[in-house]
Amino acid sequence: MTLMILAVCAFFSLIVGIATEGWPGGAHDGLGIVASILLVVFVTATSDYRQSLQFKDLDKEKKKISIQVTRNGYRQKLSIYELLPGDIVHLAIGDQVPADGLFLEGFSVLIDESSLTGESEPVIISDENPFLLSGTKVQDGSCKMLVTNVGMRTQWGKLMATLTEGGDDETPLQVKLNGVATVIGKIGLFFAIVTFAVLVQKIFVRKLQDGTTLIWSGDDALELLEYFAVAVTIVVVAVPEGLPLAVTLSLAFAMKKMMNDKALVRHLAACETMGSATSICSDKTGTLTTNHMTVVKSCIGMTVSDVVPGKQQQLPGPAVEVLLQSIFNNTAGEVVVNEEGKREILGTPTETAILEFGLSLGGDFHMERNTCKLVKIEPFNSTKKRMGVVLELPDQGGLRAHTKGASEIVLAACDKAIDSNGEVVPLDDASRDYLTETIDQFANEALRTLCLAYTDLENGVSADEAIPSSGFTCIGIVGIKDPVRPGVRESVALCRSAGVTVRMVTGDNINTAKAIARECGILTDDGIAIEGPVFREMSLEQLQEVIPKIQVMARSSPLDKHTLVKHLRTTFNEVVAVTGDGTNDAPALHEADIGLAMGIAGTEVAKESADVIILDDNFSTIVTVAKWGRSVYVNIQKFVQFQLTVNIVALVVNFSSACLTGSAPLTAVQLLWVNMIMDTLGALALATEPPNEALMTKTPVGRKGNFISAVMWRNILGQSLYQFFVIWFLQAYGESVFKLDGCSNSCLILNTIIFNTFVFCQLFNEVNSRDMEKINVLEGILGNNVFVMVLGSTVVFQIVIIEYLGTFANTIPLTLVQWFVCVFIGFLSMPIAAGVKKYIPMDS
Repeated sequence: MTLMILAVCAFFSLIVGIATEGWPGGAHDGLGIVASILLVVFVTATSDYRQSLQFKDLDKEKKKISIQVTRNGYRQKLSIYELLPGDIVHLAIGDQVPADGLFLEGFSVLIDESSLTGESEPVIISDENPFLLSGTKVQDGSCKMLVTNVGMRTQWGKLMATLTEGGDDETPLQVKLNGVATVIGKIGLFFAIVTFAVLVQKIFVRKLQDGTTLIWSGDDALELLEYFAVAVTIVVVAVPEGLPLAVTLSLAFAMKKMMNDKALVRHLAACETMGSATSICSDKTGTLTTNHMTVVKSCIGMTVSDVVPGKQQQLPGPAVEVLLQSIFNNTAGEVVVNEEGKREILGTPTETAILEFGLSLGGDFHMERNTCKLVKIEPFNSTKKRMGVVLELPDQGGLRAHTKGASEIVLAACDKAIDSNGEVVPLDDASRDYLTETIDQFANEALRTLCLAYTDLENGVSADEAIPSSGFTCIGIVGIKDPVRPGVRESVALCRSAGVTVRMVTGDNINTAKAIARECGILTDDGIAIEGPVFREMSLEQLQEVIPKIQVMARSSPLDKHTLVKHLRTTFNEVVAVTGDGTNDAPALHEADIGLAMGIAGTEVAKESADVIILDDNFSTIVTVAKWGRSVYVNIQKFVQFQLTVNIVALVVNFSSACLTGSAPLTAVQLLWVNMIMDTLGALALATEPPNEALMTKTPVGRKGNFISAVMWRNILGQSLYQFFVIWFLQAYGESVFKLDGCSNSCLILNTIIFNTFVFCQLFNEVNSRDMEKINVLEGILGNNVFVMVLGSTVVFQIVIIEYLGTFANTIPLTLVQWFVCVFIGFLSMPIAAGVKKYIPMDS
């Protein structure tokens, strides 16, 4: 808006100037303003265009989804963009349907079509209703789908063709800064009106004294226009339109760098919010651990043994037979032969580990699958913490249900067990205690335990009937090793030093969880580990007492996770980041301030609910995200500190000069150039500073931290007072200091020196703003190419403006001595800033 007013000013200035002084002499002022406006618009547009390209690249990355497909007889992982009609897609809980297609086979398939139809009630997919639509989500069950339409020919594609995707809403920091910009803008407007009134009053007083009140010449009109341009330019300088630009630049820069660090930001606000995080609730499997699982111990037929690769285990025949039947039929994984003829195991890491165990016992996946007929599947979900199948045994052998899942839950459903001879015996108290001790022993060794069991169904089972929850025979227990990721312990220690509490929330056994948490450095002597069922039975008073001490929550349900996050956010006013990978994690991810979904293990539903996708599923990446979040926040603080200093000085100098001397030392074109240094170029330089390790030694800002801190006010006032003094001194004594008394254009030379000094003060203050507390602000400056380029180009432009664009910018070429003095006065702002930081210490 202010640039539009200035454009009108320039237009009138051109008309009046050419009418009174002719071409080209009368056009200089008008053309100078036009050139400045064009430069500001060009630089801002270029910057905006670069950001839009970055967001486009990130948007493409967001939509990359891989799925399991059978094509040409081989099962493989493909991008959704490579899908073709005729492909067979394998869908499971939490997947997004990638294309339109037909249901081929599957069990208990429920589809959430709300994204397409708006109906919240899930739709049952079966042979009677076989249509699956792109963009919908699998809420339960698993199936195979024949692809019929892809891309823009799907129902989802047709819907999207009629819509244009809206951009991100403003982030909380942008909203906060827009408020700051509005207040400063109003102050600037007040100063501009008063300045204009004072300058106009000067003309009227002069004309009254000359007796020419009613006679107005072209020169008078030009003078009036010049004053109006100065007033409008004060508003231009005062309104910090660079603030939103700095936020966008900083966020875009951080997003691109975070992408290189394996974190995909889906919502801009998450960048800055993550910097304020005070608590991280992390999953165990795949985030703190590597998710490369292997069965290392087993207890089959009541006998505990180590599982050594390549070494055959000595197990009773009947036990092996039923064990292999359970492993190869009660699974969501698959053993396939790839195009190179090599055997490949597909499925989750847990399923892969158990299938590998079955193959090591000499089992044949396809033979086992062909021997029995699958009648019913109940997929694993985090509420029941187990999965099950019903098989029709060969030769009229009847129906048999297999189940596997959380050891203590499945063991509680057993009343019989297979003994060391392979015979089924009643599960007495001694045997149950032995198996419970075995589970605890495995868990204390940081192993993930699963129990496998079966029961013969004498009365059959209907399609709607659930698999029984009791009367099972325990086949055995397996202990799965999932090593802690390298670097996790150091990352947790870094979080602790940065004032961020890390909590582990897992569905695993409490002893396994505690062992892993100690290994990661999460569980300390003063922290507590609690089980989900105990947590959910607590009263509100008990929760308030226990939650701050919780460091591990085991056997948790999605609702427990949601409750913990909700209490941390509302009762304890914490900024909470939550990791999740399953469909059931979506409520907690949505409730948290920052939802972090796993890129490898995460379902599409979890990713849709998250703000950031951790592409390598690594906890260390989460810490990197926090570091970048803090960097964004601090970079914008640096920019605001720099910009407010320029604002205050430019406003007060022009206002006080107009009131005291009746003229403004800085012209419209000069102020526009200063405005560009502090807005666009300042944002570019300061908003792209990379993070440093010192960021993670400070406590987080949290929810209620003041954006403009006391440290910032100290630096702003220190620099502003120095610059006031310099400009006042130059205005009062400049002519005698530089021996300009006898010069015909002494006033123009002095104003050029003031303008040049003012610009170099801003340049060196930009360097000061690189760090708000450290005295050595030059450390690492050459590592930031953008900063060096901005400084260099500003100096070059300043030389061109002073030496060659005098007619447009109201400047005159200066001598080498005058240049040296201007640069030296600017440089003095650095030792002054160092002195202020050293002798006026403040808590950050």
